[in-house]
Amino acid sequence: MARLLLSLADGASSAVRIIGQIAAWSGLVLVLTVAFNVLARYFFSYGSVALQEAEWHLMGVGALFGMSYGLNQGAEVRVDVVYDRLPRRLQVFVEVLGNLLLFAVAVLIAWLSARYVQSSYAINEGSPDPGGLPMRYLLKAAMPVAFVLLAVQALARAAADIGRHLAPIPVAPSGEAESLI
Repeated sequence: MARLLLSLADGASSAVRIIGQIAAWSGLVLVLTVAFNVLARYFFSYGSVALQEAEWHLMGVGALFGMSYGLNQGAEVRVDVVYDRLPRRLQVFVEVLGNLLLFAVAVLIAWLSARYVQSSYAINEGSPDPGGLPMRYLLKAAMPVAFVLLAVQALARAAADIGRHLAPIPVAPSGEAESLI
């Protein structure tokens, strides 16, 4: 049972890691877009509303998909002063409970935001600004997808914590514990 939980958690975490690394490249695209906009405006007196909107679209997508990647990499905020002093079993309980609560909230937000995307699609929402980007619902569709990904990562972390708690940690020949994930 523990091996199955660890295997499923590892698969889900790997998928989130790959998607997060792909989404991280949106940061480079964002920097290049901003640089182009600034250089074009100051040196060639050229400006584009669509490119300016693309900046915040890229930032939004990077932030949304960065949530699950941040959780995947252990970059979440925790009060370590208290957490480090807890017994190991209580630490596991806190981790599992926190990840299950995060899972529930992420699923709820994904479900609620899906209706938001649907209404945007129904009216073929675009930018209210002349020259802006059309099909704003595509950007809004990143919300439920990103929160589903966050829910998957939270569930994977909870499963991994339970699996590691149930399975004995193998000891490597060097005497150090091997990572199961």
